[in-house]
Amino acid sequence: MEFEHNIDSLVLTVKFENKRHIKHCYLRVINNNLIHIKANINFTYLDALELLERKKNWLIKALSHINQTQLNDDEFLYFGEIKKLYDYKIKNIDKFYRESIEKVIPSLVEKYSKLMNLYPTSIKYRKNKRTWGSCNYKNGLNFNTQLCKFPIEIAQYVVVHELAHIKHKNHSKKFWNLVECYCPDYKEREKLFKTLL
Repeated sequence: MEFEHNIDSLVLTVKFENKRHIKHCYLRVINNNLIHIKANINFTYLDALELLERKKNWLIKALSHINQTQLNDDEFLYFGEIKKLYDYKIKNIDKFYRESIEKVIPSLVEKYSKLMNLYPTSIKYRKNKRTWGSCNYKNGLNFNTQLCKFPIEIAQYVVVHELAHIKHKNHSKKFWNLVECYCPDYKEREKLFKTLL
């Protein structure tokens, strides 16, 4: 179902779906006037209204960010800030992002490798649609060149996350405990990341 909901002076469309296989509730800002709620079959319309009210401040922040990051044709995102293409004389944005991330990631990997005492066998870069980092069975790390779009703390978190996979090839409690040791606010960084995607 769809319904309209007011947040301050904003009138938003809320797409509300109940799914049998979902255990939890998921709230996502799609664009500056559409919000998506997916929840289990026991989650009611009144529950949805309560969720929207409870998450009001988070929604306002996420919507504000979306409005700020609506890019013009001559603009691009660079470590969380909007820049002008002509200021950087960019002809190929993907090439620019790759060259930029290749300058940033090695120093982050070196810093956190020493702290965590975990060392990768290699570092590679590629443009992916969904994967921001990965660690293969040989302990080689891969990073998405598009990380350059986001604030540097996102890249720091992805580096810590992938280095932790050298020790734990899963997302077990031990893995997350290790991540938390070197990135105590990782949950907040994950939330920020999701609002930026």
